Amino acid sequence: MLQPARTKYRKLHKGRIRGKATKGASMAYGEFGLQSLEGGKLTSRQIEAARIAITRHVKRGAKLWIRVFPHKAITKKPAETRMGKGKGDVDSYVAPVRRGTMIYEISGLPLDLAKEAFRLASHKLPVKTRLVSRHEGDLLG
Repeated sequence: MLQPARTKYRKLHKGRIRGKATKGASMAYGEFGLQSLEGGKLTSRQIEAARIAITRHVKRGAKLWIRVFPHKAITKKPAETRMGKGKGDVDSYVAPVRRGTMIYEISGLPLDLAKEAFRLASHKLPVKTRLVSRHEGDLLG
């Protein structure tokens, strides 16, 4: 699972995910990309599950880039605990994703294979996504 090696602060404010992505919204590495169509939080488990789905489908010969990293700590209090007594312990890490953020990029395979791989991956993610190409733009996948 992805998680930061060390952080400056253990626990963070919740925050809100609003607006369009300005950084990480364009293609940087691959030929095809999976782009978020809405804001949300991707857990490290979801990112890993989608990565496994992609790599299992394409088998070999493709290069995959993960463009998001779960750096935000999510805290949770134990079950059946009374209110108060401070903020809970760190439970997991999430990657806050804005609308338009490129989540994965892939190169070295044909369009139909990339389309199917990203379709399988999108089922593992909690945000709506679309397939984009470096050459044609949105492929409505």
